[in-house]
Amino acid sequence: MAGNTRGTFIVLEGIEGAGKTTQIPLLRDFLVSRGRRVVTTLEPGGTDVGRHIREVILDPRHKAMTSTAELLLYHAARAQHVEEVVRPQLENGAWILCDRFSDSTLAYQGYGRGLDRKLLHQLDEISTGGLVPDLAIILDLEVEAGLRRNVQAGKHDRMELESVEFHRRVREGFHKLADEKPYAVLVSGAGEALEVHTRIRAVVQERLCP
Repeated sequence: MAGNTRGTFIVLEGIEGAGKTTQIPLLRDFLVSRGRRVVTTLEPGGTDVGRHIREVILDPRHKAMTSTAELLLYHAARAQHVEEVVRPQLENGAWILCDRFSDSTLAYQGYGRGLDRKLLHQLDEISTGGLVPDLAIILDLEVEAGLRRNVQAGKHDRMELESVEFHRRVREGFHKLADEKPYAVLVSGAGEALEVHTRIRAVVQERLCP
């Protein structure tokens, strides 16, 4: 995308414990070393509104939250995030690294929760205005390994309380999305952080900055 005044939108996706949060700073440092101006952000979050919504969604006390309420909260956070952060930064030529975006909603609420995927696409069109990533790197890992990583890291939120079968459906959803979406690439999240970073960097160099 060299010479394009618009920035570049990269998303890291994956199941719980796949390593997105670890990999984003490594990828940021690599891109900065190549002269890119990089903005890192996350969903839900990335704005004051989004951070409050994130607290509500992930709070383990909210076990009674319905799947529909959860879905609409994610989209509310995304609408604010796209309007306040993502579009303005792209228009200013930044490279954006985002921890989760639309494909997480399709995987978790579509494949995991079983909500109507046509409805999910319609809501996503509203909340994003049709914005899609230039590249989505889907970090793939065995479900049990990912959940074990989160336990070791002391992470405990409402998504961690879901069944292993739920997380397996989410992983299967990510695999299907990687097959369907031309901008999505499945990358193994197994191994040490620097090994995974090397795989991610190779994809970014091949697709966006050779």
